[in-house]
Amino acid sequence: MALTLQLFPIWAILFSTIAFAFPQYFIGLKGMIVPLLMMIMLTMGLTLTLKDFSRATQNKKAILIGVLLQFSVMPILAFLLAKGMEFDTPSLIGMVLVGTVAGGTASNVLCYLAKGDVALSITMTAISTLLGVALTPLLTTLLIGELVDIPMMDMLISLLKIVLLPVAVGVMLNRYCHKLITKSLPVLPLLSMFAIVVIIAVVVALNQSKLATIGLFVMLAVVLHNGIGLLLGYFISKRLGCSEQVCRTIAFEVGMQNSGLAVALAMKFFTPSAAVAGSLFSIWHNVSGSVLASHWQKSPPSNNKSNELK
Repeated sequence: MALTLQLFPIWAILFSTIAFAFPQYFIGLKGMIVPLLMMIMLTMGLTLTLKDFSRATQNKKAILIGVLLQFSVMPILAFLLAKGMEFDTPSLIGMVLVGTVAGGTASNVLCYLAKGDVALSITMTAISTLLGVALTPLLTTLLIGELVDIPMMDMLISLLKIVLLPVAVGVMLNRYCHKLITKSLPVLPLLSMFAIVVIIAVVVALNQSKLATIGLFVMLAVVLHNGIGLLLGYFISKRLGCSEQVCRTIAFEVGMQNSGLAVALAMKFFTPSAAVAGSLFSIWHNVSGSVLASHWQKSPPSNNKSNELK
């Protein structure tokens, strides 16, 4: 898994370059974005058990902090960055979608590399993913509903199909076909990586003519959004009395977004231009997260036991 994550940015950049040079080979795959994302969510479900959700009762404080930061800091920050940089409407929509979706599954691998609390990371990702089914359309409507017509109920129904259903199927398969699923676990990160790389390539191909003009500005916003999210996730949780190990975990949960979902929602309900932010975030957050995880890996937490109230 660690090697897969390290190679992800390379493959994403390679396929993005090919898609930019030869968009005709990827444009026809536009209809595959939602099915590919459903496959990613299914692989996430296959790695989860019902016990992962019950772990929420073991560290309520950390999970509450992570979820609150996830659905407050990231959406508001995305909106402020897009408005401050005077993005056009599609780019504004794209940034807000990146900010309002749940945490990304890559955070679990990065947490492991950074010697964080992996069980807590998995639990937080699962909980934020489920909450995001309702909160993503709600927050998007609250932030830009006056500027853009947000199909809130349609988004909610789509999120139930794209996110909740595949995750639930994955959890059930893991429960009743556990031995078979265990054998397939090493392949799941590869499947997820392949799916995200293809999604990014398709978005690049669809936006080839526009990337030259909007790409750099959106990339800057994405870098700031991710970086500030990581910093606030770490230092706010530290300020609130969490252990070093938990602070690292929350940092990744807050700073890493399910940008593949943001891309799918942008493509389904808005325009290909609105999917640029999610595509760039998919590449960048794995680069920045890998660098941060590598740094933290060299300095293990002195005390792995959480010191906060349960």
